[in-house]
Amino acid sequence: MSTFITILGTIGAVALLIAYGLVSSARLSGNGFAYQAINMVGALTLAINSAYHGAWPSAILNIVWTAIGVFAIGKFVAKRATSRTAEGT
Repeated sequence: MSTFITILGTIGAVALLIAYGLVSSARLSGNGFAYQAINMVGALTLAINSAYHGAWPSAILNIVWTAIGVFAIGKFVAKRATSRTAEGT
């Protein structure tokens, strides 16, 4: 189990670094769905890793970071649904 948790944490760290690097190099919009999704997955996997290892400040930070990503993606989904509804009428 420990190896799996370590792999999850590594995936999370790499995901966050990739997202940050892409936004910083203007290859990805910080306001886009992809950025939010990458951040959400990265934060969630780091939260799992941190909680497993008892690093609660890091786990809480990443849980909040995940919640922010869920909220942002929810806004994208709602906006898309509203756009489709408006196009259909």
